[in-house]
This record gives sequence, C-alpha cells and structure tokens, in this order.
Amino acid sequence: MDSLVTMKILLCAKYFQCLAIPGSMRALHKDYRTVTPQNFSNYESMKQDFKLEIPEYFNFAKDVLDQWTNMEKAGKRPSNPAFWWINGNGEEVRWSFEELGSLSRKFANILTEACGLQRGDRVILLLPKIPEWWLANIACLRTGTVLIPGTTQMTQKDILYRLQSSKAKCIITNEVLAPAVDAVASKCENLHSKLIVSQSPREGWENLKEMMKHASDNHTCVKTKHNEMMAIFFTSGTSGYPKMTGHTHSSFGLGLSINGRFWLDLTPLDVMWNTSDTGWAKSAWSSVFSPWIQGACVFAHYLPRFEPTSILQTLSKFPITVFCSAPTAYRMLVQNDKASYKFKSLKHCVSAGEPINPEVTEQWRNRTGLDIYEGYGQTETVLICGNFKGMKIKPGSMGKPSPAFDVKILDVNGNVLPPGKEGDIGIRVRPNRPLGLFTHYIDNPTKTASTLRGNFYITGDRGYMDEDGYFWFVSRADDIILSSGYRIGPFEVESALIEHPAVAESAVVSSPDPIRGEVVKAFIVLNPDYKSHDQEQLKKEIQEHVKRNTAPYKYPRKVEFIQELPKTISGKIKRNELRKKEWETI
Repeated sequence: MDSLVTMKILLCAKYFQCLAIPGSMRALHKDYRTVTPQNFSNYESMKQDFKLEIPEYFNFAKDVLDQWTNMEKAGKRPSNPAFWWINGNGEEVRWSFEELGSLSRKFANILTEACGLQRGDRVILLLPKIPEWWLANIACLRTGTVLIPGTTQMTQKDILYRLQSSKAKCIITNEVLAPAVDAVASKCENLHSKLIVSQSPREGWENLKEMMKHASDNHTCVKTKHNEMMAIFFTSGTSGYPKMTGHTHSSFGLGLSINGRFWLDLTPLDVMWNTSDTGWAKSAWSSVFSPWIQGACVFAHYLPRFEPTSILQTLSKFPITVFCSAPTAYRMLVQNDKASYKFKSLKHCVSAGEPINPEVTEQWRNRTGLDIYEGYGQTETVLICGNFKGMKIKPGSMGKPSPAFDVKILDVNGNVLPPGKEGDIGIRVRPNRPLGLFTHYIDNPTKTASTLRGNFYITGDRGYMDEDGYFWFVSRADDIILSSGYRIGPFEVESALIEHPAVAESAVVSSPDPIRGEVVKAFIVLNPDYKSHDQEQLKKEIQEHVKRNTAPYKYPRKVEFIQELPKTISGKIKRNELRKKEWETI
C-alpha cells in the first residue's frame, strides 16, 4: 500500500469542498461541555471501530506529505498554508505542501550529495523553532537518514555525549551552538559533516542557506520499509544518562494518526500551534506528524524564551484553532490578565508532558470558555491515555486509553489490578505488539528488557483506574513516598502547594524519619513578593494550606526554601538528586 491506509485515516471529503479557512471559525463562548468531535462520533465507537493497517513500505514524506501536495494541486484541500511561521520581528513564512515538498527535496539533495550521507546514517539536529528545523525533518525522511533531534539548551558535554553515543555522521545547528560542536568534534570519529544555518560563513562548516539557493529540487524519495529506523530520541530521565529511544517510519509516521485524528481532532481546515521545544518527542507528536497526517496547518512562533504576553497576543491575532502547551505554560498564562484578549478562532486546547493541576484547567475554562484536554504519553509511545471531545472530563484525570493501546494497572507480578487499586501503568504488547511503540533502547538491551513484565510494557509510571475507566497519574514509580504505611505520590502534594500564592515552583521527595520511616519534604521556590516574609511563619502557613487541600497525612512535614530546583535539560525536576541529598546523611 503506497499511501497512508489509502488516506482513509487522513481525509474527510466534506473538508475538501471548503477552499479557504475562515477568519473566525468559532466565536468565544462558554459552552465548553458540549464540544462535538469532528472525526468520530464518541469515545466508545472510536475504540470499537479503530483499525490501522500497516503497509510493508511506508515513508511519511512520500505517502502523506506528497499526497497532500497532490490534493492541493487538484484543488481538493483548503487554501490555508501547510506551514505558517512567525517571529517577534515581523518576519513571516507561509508554505503550501507543494512548496514544503520542493524545499525539502533541495535539503535532501544537500544531505546525500554535499554531505555524502547514505540511508541509515544518523543526523543530529540542534535548531530552535526556525523553518529549517521542519525542512530538516522532512529531508531526513526523504533520504532514509535517521533523525536525532536535540534541544538548543545543550551544553558542550551534552553534545559530546550525543555525538559519541549515536555515532552520528552529520550535525545541523546554528551559530550559537557551532562553537560547542567545534570544541568536541575531534573526539567524535564518526562525525564528518557539519551544516550551519546562519547568514554568515563559518570555517569548517557548510552553510545551509547558501547551499539551498543552488540545490536542485529534483529528488526521488527512498522506499523505506515501515519498520526501518526513522528517528532516535534521547530521553531525559531523572536518573542516569539519557537513553536512545528508537522509532520506525510507522511507529510515529502512522502511529501518531491516533493523536492527530482523535485527541487533537484535526481536519484540513485547522491551524495547529504546539509550543514544545524542538528537541523533544512532543514536537514530533504535535508539530510534525499529527497535524500533517490530517492535512492541517502547522503554526510556529519563534520566541527565544516563553513570554506569556506574546503567546496570548498570538492566540488573539492569528486564526489558531488548536493549541497545545505544557501545564507549566498554562499556569503562566492564567496568571496574566486575559480580559483584553479574545481568541476568536481557538476551539480546542490540549496539554501533555506532565499532569496538569485541576485549578489551572478551571481558571483557563473560566477565562476562555474552553476545557484543556489532557493527554498522557511518553517519548517511547504515541498517546497512551487522553481526554477526548464528547467525553466527560474529570479534573485531574488523564482520561481513557487511546484506541491504539490496551492499558492496564498492574501489580509487581504483571497481574491486572481492579479499579481503585494503585499499580504500574502498562500497555499490552503480547501476543501482538501494537503500533505506536518504540522498537528498543539503542545499544541498551538490559534497559529494554526491564520494560517488559509478562505480557505488558511497563511505562515506569504509577497510577490507578477508577470505576468509570478513567486513569489517574500518581507518580513516577521511583518517586513514591512511603510514610507510616501510606503511599504518597509527589504530584498531588505539589498540586496543592502550587495553589498557595507564595509558591512559584516546588518539588516533593521522601526524607528519612526515625518514627515514620520517611516523610514528605517539600523544596519550594518562592514568588518574589514572599521572599522577605518570615520563613518559619510561611512554612506553617503552607503546611496548613496543604492539609486543607489534600489528605492531611500528605502534607510536607519538612519544608526547605531554595533559589531554584535542579532540572534536567528538558526541564524535568531532578527529584532523585534532591532525594539523594536527603538520604545520604543517614
């Protein structure tokens, strides 16, 4: 099968009859509880009717993007762009699928001809949200090279580790990180090609902007098998060195149709804006595969740092219909006065990356009339659980399993636990491994084997399922706090803490106690207005606040105010580092 399940999961005929995206697709209103899905009837039918065929050969560039180009040429797709990019300086780029195809073929020729890359060679991509990042993604697909995205926040040490671990032959970056690459390149024997995205030349680097001016757009996409390696994502766990997570052309290229069609509920009329950093799998999820599978427009706003005012202005000014951001971003947005902003086009908001606090979703709903549909997944997977349109949303819940997976709560022996019982979140992988899962951790068979328990892939997260089939996140498995026989997950305590006006950020870990074995300790970063307050009195106030807002036994018996929390390069809190300091004094 040469196309994506003959485009059945991509296209809906009624959308091809519309040739322009309306300036205002939805008036602001408060009727958020009766949102009607565009691509399915209800959750039950979605789960029951779902079927995804896997062709022997599949390449997202050829079988999806080029198919949309054909639809576009035939006048069977709305006239909104395939890609729409802006920055804070008034620059703007709009590409159709045809233009996206032409430019990415030029880039593909540069990879194979100037860089001498062959199918299967690995390419590290370290670029911010600039148009070349998207072109590099597609060029790697067209050439069969394996893409390894990374964040621009990397240090010299981070870059060295990734180059040596991946054995990448090519790196693509900008003038900001080029010096760090040069400093370590001599230690990376496999690296033989360096591409820089810059207006100025740099010695030892090929300048992509100059090369694109002269490159041919005559390129034939390689014919890749669906199970060939497509991309490697370095995970940033809370302990140990990052692992290389392998994904095939089908695991994301086909698997993320679940996200695009059901969770994001996208159509060719939609304009999708995802604020994720380009270094993470979430960008692959919602800035590349999910929207383009559905023929939607990918919107991008380049901001050197997260600016709530700029985000709100962009949502107000541009016809963005679907918005995806992390809970931290939503928390910052609801703290801003949105009375002057009217999101006339916005109709669907989603969140992923970490659990979102119920109070944040309530504040967002009160200000915008829109619910936030939380989704749960990993670098290793597509959407595992989600809140879908037409479903009742239970604040704080991850929703129900996506149609791709059979999700269960398991005990230590791999037995399925009944509703209400906390355990490990698992996905059934035997006898048939579902599409949408990573292949393995590259060069790490021990870690790969550790994820299997009986017939299930173990996510490493703890949770429970309620009587209605909704899943609830408790914590990462190694973050559980056992105090006087109680099992306490840090997230619920942190959710209560963040509601206190003095708390800017917090991290909750276990701390040794001679009576209770261990107790809850909270590390808190104060908001600026509270840093001059009496700290002992503030501790008591915060402890009483948590007692009032969650089960009293969960309150932090120990509180320490710190200037900043230790975090991984992806922004995840290093609870293991805080916990280690607490326990190594014993």
